[in-house]
Amino acid sequence: MAGKMFNREVICARGLRKKYGDKEVVRGINLSVSKGECFGILGPNGAGKTTIVKMIFGLSPPTSGTLLVLGMNVNGNQREIKKHLGVVSQEDHLDSDLNVGENLEVFARYYGMRPAESRPYVKQLLELMGLSDRYRSKIHELSGGMRRRLSIARSLINNPDLLILDEPTTGLDPHARRLVWQMLRSIKEKQITMLLTTHYLEEASILCDRLVIMDDGIILDEGNPRFLVKKHAGEEVLELGLREKPEFWQNEISARFGDMQKGSLLLGDSLYFYLNGDGKVLLNEINSLATPVSYHLLRPSNLEDVFLKLTGKKLETES
Repeated sequence: MAGKMFNREVICARGLRKKYGDKEVVRGINLSVSKGECFGILGPNGAGKTTIVKMIFGLSPPTSGTLLVLGMNVNGNQREIKKHLGVVSQEDHLDSDLNVGENLEVFARYYGMRPAESRPYVKQLLELMGLSDRYRSKIHELSGGMRRRLSIARSLINNPDLLILDEPTTGLDPHARRLVWQMLRSIKEKQITMLLTTHYLEEASILCDRLVIMDDGIILDEGNPRFLVKKHAGEEVLELGLREKPEFWQNEISARFGDMQKGSLLLGDSLYFYLNGDGKVLLNEINSLATPVSYHLLRPSNLEDVFLKLTGKKLETES
């Protein structure tokens, strides 16, 4: 197994860059993924997430920098690395001419497994993914969420040392998305190293031990999701809608009550205050100034606040 060939660092990127023509889509990033963790790359479409996955999987060579996967340089070791990877891409790529069980059994042959050997393992994987009663079903009979879970089962057929999940729940409805998260948590409990790219904040919060926040090809920060929220957004966020002079009131409130804040951000007519607590106290003080507030919202801080504070824009996602 590849697990005997590398230390605890499963992925190591140093100064990694990727250019397509004159456009540099990954701009000198450093990241490290440890054995047994779920590591996330969070960012909007076009941030460079999928490009990183393509470089790790050997589909696109780095322009410059160093990228080691399972202790091997991706340049010159792509075939050996692929033997030890499982990949779930945004597209399912399932064979519609085969039933559910056959999709996994045929895929197992690529790794030298004969049907007698693979069939018991296939049944275990289908049970893990909640598809044990679908062994003989045709692919067209499955819902979108079932197909995605089948794709995840297929990615585990070679007992990989690294499971790459590239936007695994894109296009799924909220219910199906949560079922997939449940299955991924089951896989996580087995201490399989996972690399997850996503633009879903809740997905990153639920699954990731650590993550990087990316935008426009660079890493803005890295850490445990809860740590990043506390670092950048504190415990609470007070959001105010202002009818007039938003910049004046941002400066006025910050000057008067700066000791109660970790910072503020003005986005259009919406003003965000990042707080370590005392949100109700601050709101009362703001009301005493006769501030022209059209609405207010005091809520716990989350990863979206981190992204908003770091980039000055919201992370647009599907419903």
